[in-house]
Amino acid sequence: MILSRIVDRLFPLAAVVGLGCQRANQRWRGHRLSRRGGSRRQSKVLRVATEDSSDSGAESSRPLILVTNDDGVMSPGLAAAAEAVMDLGELLMVAPARQQTAMGHSRPRYPTAGRIVETKLELRGESVTAYAVDGSPAQCVAHALMELSDRLPALCVSGINYGENLGHSLTVSGTVGAALEASAFRIPGIATSRELSVDVDIHGPSYPELDWTVASHFTSRLAEQVLDEGLPGDVAVLNLNVPDSATFETPVRVTHQSRQSYYIHRRPSPRDLGEPFALEMIVEMDLESLESESDVLAFAVDRVVSVTPLSGSLTARSPWRPR
Repeated sequence: MILSRIVDRLFPLAAVVGLGCQRANQRWRGHRLSRRGGSRRQSKVLRVATEDSSDSGAESSRPLILVTNDDGVMSPGLAAAAEAVMDLGELLMVAPARQQTAMGHSRPRYPTAGRIVETKLELRGESVTAYAVDGSPAQCVAHALMELSDRLPALCVSGINYGENLGHSLTVSGTVGAALEASAFRIPGIATSRELSVDVDIHGPSYPELDWTVASHFTSRLAEQVLDEGLPGDVAVLNLNVPDSATFETPVRVTHQSRQSYYIHRRPSPRDLGEPFALEMIVEMDLESLESESDVLAFAVDRVVSVTPLSGSLTARSPWRPR
């Protein structure tokens, strides 16, 4: 109730712009996915548009879409996500200044945290404004809503991530963490990820080259449906995972989050514990106990596109009571 009053006070247009897309009596139909495929900041209202855009009235009437990620503002995956949804609304691009993968829903504090730098990105040959935040993905969302816009976004798209986010490992994901932060403000979220081998280094001086076409396609389809229909009241985020082998015709399956971790650490050899060291991460699953409706089975075994409706609540529905 307190959060509701805060949001309503900060964003008086929420009922029209953001909450209007969440129609309480409509159910999200996961298999009915449609195939239809800036100027500088002025006063307090942010618009991310082409440099020569002049129709500000038409632009501001479109739904506002917050685009963020955990791989950093210069990630090709962020540009792919923005291009996937730029025809659906007005973009607000706010992402970490540097790689922030596996930061979950954290809010770290350090001397430079919260510093925001305006930058330019090229989308479809056009220069657009984006904001690089010194902070975690969740902090990027918070700064976007508190400082970079005076209206509530209708949708938050987080990604497209380098690497899938599945199973129990979801709590580590900065991509999912950013979308969950948006959901705390009653903004429906899509966390979108593309398969990548754990052996590929995403922390180097440059980003690996990937084909984002198919992942962008499914991101766009999902975003269009959420903007059109909203999400059921108990769904905060749709977690989208696209296999490397997927095509435009790959089936979409609505899944459950697996209880298996998917990403696990490998036990290292004896070492000097006083020296810096990174535990090796591998993908591992127990096929015999893998749940039939799980995201891991759909993605890793059946090789279909997985969409998992997530709730912001970690409460287990259990009859357990203390003695």
